[in-house]
Amino acid sequence: MADLNVNIGKLHLKNPVLTASGTFGYGIEYADFMDLSRIGGIFVKGTTLHPREGNDYPRMAETPSGMLNAVGLQNKGVDYFINDIYPKIKEIDTELMVNVSGSTIDDYVACAEKINELDTIPAIELNISCPNVKQGGMAFGTTCEGASEVVRAVRKVYHKTLIVKLSPNVTDIASIAQSVETEGADAVSLINTLLGMAINIETRKPVLSTVTGGLSGPCVKPVALRMVYQCYKAVKIPIIGLGGISNWQDAIEFILAGATAIQIGTYNFIDPAISVKVVEGINEYLDRHGFRSVRELIGGLG
Repeated sequence: MADLNVNIGKLHLKNPVLTASGTFGYGIEYADFMDLSRIGGIFVKGTTLHPREGNDYPRMAETPSGMLNAVGLQNKGVDYFINDIYPKIKEIDTELMVNVSGSTIDDYVACAEKINELDTIPAIELNISCPNVKQGGMAFGTTCEGASEVVRAVRKVYHKTLIVKLSPNVTDIASIAQSVETEGADAVSLINTLLGMAINIETRKPVLSTVTGGLSGPCVKPVALRMVYQCYKAVKIPIIGLGGISNWQDAIEFILAGATAIQIGTYNFIDPAISVKVVEGINEYLDRHGFRSVRELIGGLG
């Protein structure tokens, strides 16, 4: 059996297969379908400083080879996570990471400070695709300046592995990756969802209550793969690749493009045990091709 261990900054993973925030709950919801200890880690659902109700329904829609969502970061806030969820999941034998979101810099900082105190949470993932309410709703992650500002502030108070999740809704994602690297990010994860929409032609109205939403699923994979490749050539910090991964072959593509680890998102809804199958597939591929370690594959595109 090949060595599947990888490192994301100071974070040591038993294998490169992770589950994406928003698609895997808090992990315990999937315990009946798979052995959670067999995957490299879990990014729990998006967490904000204060509770959020999310957007009005309808807020999800199926699209060809994918789905749109406009859930709106519905969650009960970081204190609820600390007091009610963390005690239930902290013994899970894999790495647990929290996706942190906010509408202001202060929100991000305060939320990160609280999570920094949790012993068995070794990393956070900053979702900088959130709208900056102080700048008219423009997402933090769509400019180098906005991305730098939030990462710089969080880096001052958060002392564990800091992963920044990048938005694909930009013209030059590599420059934004470089900007967060400069401000102290230990890794980047990409891509977040692409902005899309769907229309009901019978009612002649948008399908989603918010008109637009985040597109995910197999349809976004070519875009995600291209962006991972571009960022791999631009930064020295590790990259976690995600976007449309539905099997082990997809995972291998992302690793060859430069990803140290991968996240599985939308496909968890189709096959709740997909992440374990991807771990097995990666191992079989490495054995078949004579690789001793998955690390030999990273950025190995010929």
